[in-house]
Amino acid sequence: MPDRVAAVRAFSRFYTELIGVLQAGLHETPYSLTECRVIFELGRYGQMEVGEVRRLLDLDAGYLSRILNRLESDGLVRRERSAVDARRQTVVLTDDGRSTCAMLEERADSQVRDLLAGLAEEDQERLVSAMTLIRGLLQKSSKGAAYVLRPPRAGDLGWVVHRHGVLYSREYGWGPGFEAEVARVAAAYLDHDSARKAGWIAEVDGKRVGCVFCVPRDPETAQLRLLLVEPSARGMGIGRRLVEECLRFAADAGYRRIMLWTRDDLVSARRIYKEAGFTLSEQHEGEESGHKLTEEIWTRDL
Repeated sequence: MPDRVAAVRAFSRFYTELIGVLQAGLHETPYSLTECRVIFELGRYGQMEVGEVRRLLDLDAGYLSRILNRLESDGLVRRERSAVDARRQTVVLTDDGRSTCAMLEERADSQVRDLLAGLAEEDQERLVSAMTLIRGLLQKSSKGAAYVLRPPRAGDLGWVVHRHGVLYSREYGWGPGFEAEVARVAAAYLDHDSARKAGWIAEVDGKRVGCVFCVPRDPETAQLRLLLVEPSARGMGIGRRLVEECLRFAADAGYRRIMLWTRDDLVSARRIYKEAGFTLSEQHEGEESGHKLTEEIWTRDL
């Protein structure tokens, strides 16, 4: 073990020196590696809650606040109160921030191109394969990839319909009728009063991996709809977090209770609902694509 520890540390020192992260400013800018990472992630995800940035990069709240103060002072970011929850703060790149992000991306790409250019084609492939292997092994042994939740953007509802159709067909054998119902729910979401509805898209490494929506059922009752987590992201706690966000929003929006519709064969989702305080209030027999099943209504006071 001591020899392996020394080897890993030696590689870490070699690589950090090679890509220049020990310099005062990354990519010939006045910004540190961490400051550049904040800019990169805001460029990737768009508007984010400050708490999401902190969780994504695993930063101390005070340290992140100092970084955002500097970037805001330099005109690269703008902070404002969340439209969903006034107690939370969102951050987004300004026009100058997006220009800086594009410049950082280009300089980072150029640095890697120069690095690869010194290697033969076969060695380039070996290097990339080795890096992929290292990342995969270390992610398995650590806490795993970070995720973020963000509001829906253009194109997201189409993805929601598509992934519901694909996954529920593959995992449960549900057919076009279910996908059509998801499309109707997604379309209805856009017609609801914007002040009393909200949605969240979960992302890992910039890829959509989950969703949930909260809409009004009646003036005092919210409805949780379209909870989904991709198989590749299950086990990360994303489903629970999506439900928690839905409950928080519903309470803050003034609803007195929340309900949801599900089916008895959705075992993992039902477990999440139970842990979140929902209780089964109604059951009746149903059918989906020729499959007999039990329809369920779960409710919870807020």
